[in-house]
Amino acid sequence: MSGLRAAMRVGRARRGKGMLWVWSAALAIFTGAMILLGVSRFSFGSPGRPDGEPAEVKDYVKQLESSYRSVKTLRAEFVQTYMADGRTRGESGTVSFARGGRMRWDYRQPEEKVFVSDGKYLLLYVPSEKQMTRSRVKESDDARVPFRLLLSRLNLGRVFEHIEFADQALKPEKGDRVLRALPKHEEEGGYHEVLMEITPEFDIHRLVIHFSDQSSMEFTFNRVDRNAQMDSSIFKFTPPAGTEVIDSPNDQ
Repeated sequence: MSGLRAAMRVGRARRGKGMLWVWSAALAIFTGAMILLGVSRFSFGSPGRPDGEPAEVKDYVKQLESSYRSVKTLRAEFVQTYMADGRTRGESGTVSFARGGRMRWDYRQPEEKVFVSDGKYLLLYVPSEKQMTRSRVKESDDARVPFRLLLSRLNLGRVFEHIEFADQALKPEKGDRVLRALPKHEEEGGYHEVLMEITPEFDIHRLVIHFSDQSSMEFTFNRVDRNAQMDSSIFKFTPPAGTEVIDSPNDQ
C-alpha cells in the first residue's frame, strides 16, 4: 500500500468529519475563494498583544481573500508529507482545480496514480494494480474530498476560533508570512492548529496541520498558476481496457 493511501486511511479512522472540515476551511485560503462572512466571529491577532495587531491580521486576511476572488481554475505542483510515530511518508505530483467541485491529482512519485472528481463521482486509478475505485462524492469520507471545495464559498467561522500571525512557527521563505488558525473544538477535529505560509503574491506555499495525536500533514505547493488554461476533459477519466472497476458499497 502506498504511503499516502495508508496515511489517508489512518486520518479517516482518527479524525472523521472534523478532519474534512479543516481541509475545507484552511485550503479555501489557498484559492482565495473564501468569503469571510460574519468576520466578527473570529479573534484576530495574538492574545495580550497591542490592539493594533489584530486589525493588521484582519486586513491581511481581507487582502488575501480579495486577491483570489476572480480565480476560476488553479494548477500547482505539490508535495504531501505525512509524519507520525517517527516515520515520514510522502508523495508528489500535479493538482488541478476548477469550479463546480472538479479536481484532478496526478501522482508521479513514488507511484503513479490518478485521483479525479467531476463534482459528483470520485475515481482513483492505480496503474500498477490495474484497478480503479469509484464512489459518489457525497458518500465518501476520503480526506481529499474537501479539496473540491477550494473554489467555493466557505464560512471559516465554522471551524476557526482564532487567527494570528506566527512567522516564528515555521522557517518561511524571505518575504512570506505565516498564519496560525486555531479550531473552536479540538476534540471534534482532532487537530490543534493549522499553519499557512503565504507568499507576497498571496499564494499559499505551505499548509501544515498538527493533530492532537502528535502526527502532522504538510502540503507544499509550487508553481501555482491561477486561472490556468485547462480543458474540462481532464476531469473525466476512462480507465484502460482490462481495468478492474470497484464500486463503493454505498453505490451498489
